Amino acid sequence: MPHHGNEEEHISSPGQEGKGNSQEPVIRDNRKVDPVTGEARHPEGGQSAPEAGAAAQDSDGDALAQAEEILNGIEVPAEESVAQGVSAGSTAAEAAELKNDLLRLQAEYVNYRKRVERDRAVAGEMAVIGVLNSLLPVLDDVDAARQHGDLTDGPFAAIATKLENALKTYGLVRIDETGVEFDPTIHEALIQQPGDDIEVDTVSQVLRSGYKSGERVLRAAQVIVAVPA
Repeated sequence: MPHHGNEEEHISSPGQEGKGNSQEPVIRDNRKVDPVTGEARHPEGGQSAPEAGAAAQDSDGDALAQAEEILNGIEVPAEESVAQGVSAGSTAAEAAELKNDLLRLQAEYVNYRKRVERDRAVAGEMAVIGVLNSLLPVLDDVDAARQHGDLTDGPFAAIATKLENALKTYGLVRIDETGVEFDPTIHEALIQQPGDDIEVDTVSQVLRSGYKSGERVLRAAQVIVAVPA
């Protein structure tokens, strides 16, 4: 085509050039490292390696935090925990040793409970005995008043009877029998007198009554003993 001096007119547009000539092949360079500068290439709109690593780390941190929160909220039964521990790494010897430790701990607890119950029972018994001992002088005054005829009738006689009956419910037993064989564990001999037809030492008279609670003697009875002549 002849040249008329206007170069712009002779430059074909991309559209026209595409129509007239065959389309040239497009070569794309997908290399991640620039061969000239040696720097890493990043896709358009993508993140750099440090930024991507930080984002991945934050994501992993959030996931781990959520997983830890979920695990902390789950309550594993004791039987499952023991089974998991045994199946994870415990040997048969360790399991047997653990069982022996549990049995020994159970035996120690049973012995401790029995000892506590026994001590509690003894403490209760000692408390009752303390109260009974404190009331023995009152019972002596009641006996003296009765012997002098002051408690034959009237309200005081009824009160004395109620007191004695109430103390019997706590196991208080009077020792005031006569004509029985002398027993040094419950009798205190103040006077000995020879007696007729007496083969063994026998209680002939009670000067002051004794008391016992169960098998425990609170006070021995003061008596006059008749001995063989």
